[in-house]
Amino acid sequence: MWIAGDRLHDLLGKRRAFLTAKRLLTNQTFRDIHRTDTLDVNQRLKITSLTFLFTDLKGSTELYERVGDLVAFDLVKEHFQILHEIIAAESGAVVKTIGDAVMATFPTPDRALAAALRMREAMLGLNEKHRSEDLLLKIGIHEGPCLAVTLNDRQDYFGQTVNIASRVQALAVSRSILATGSVVDHPRASEILQTDGIKPTARRLPLRGITDEVSVYEIP
Repeated sequence: MWIAGDRLHDLLGKRRAFLTAKRLLTNQTFRDIHRTDTLDVNQRLKITSLTFLFTDLKGSTELYERVGDLVAFDLVKEHFQILHEIIAAESGAVVKTIGDAVMATFPTPDRALAAALRMREAMLGLNEKHRSEDLLLKIGIHEGPCLAVTLNDRQDYFGQTVNIASRVQALAVSRSILATGSVVDHPRASEILQTDGIKPTARRLPLRGITDEVSVYEIP
């Protein structure tokens, strides 16, 4: 038995650096290189804490109808490229794209929040570049435990945390970022909000398929 103190911290400081499965699977370079390598279909990894970020474009169907398939595809493709770059820069990884939506993971809530704020600014810049308001991004973030699994020959994640993150994103309106309490209350995430002078607005909202209402914060 060790009493927490200088001797204990000195001992722990001598540990060799190690890489967890969580950090490995939430690394874009690793996922790109080992795209076809997955866990055995019967194997599951329990991850105690992972942050999920979901995005979606508002009115993308109307966009295709208004500007045509070719122009709309180029716009959506450019938006995907920007999101991928931001996610990788904030130590996250893209799990998959679903239509015009993105599912990404981050090791900690502050990295996901930083990515979301950068995404919102990037979409404003992209709209200014094209002199339009076509790309309106909706973002939802949630943190919690999950299972790393193989689904449809792809490295994926399963569990209630994933469900809640997806439902939170579905509540977002254009250009809004919605995050749960586990994200906003994270110390480093709170520090980002305070530094940027952002005051989240709290609401208790029902989520489809979730029994209890969830504390959701809108980040203006």
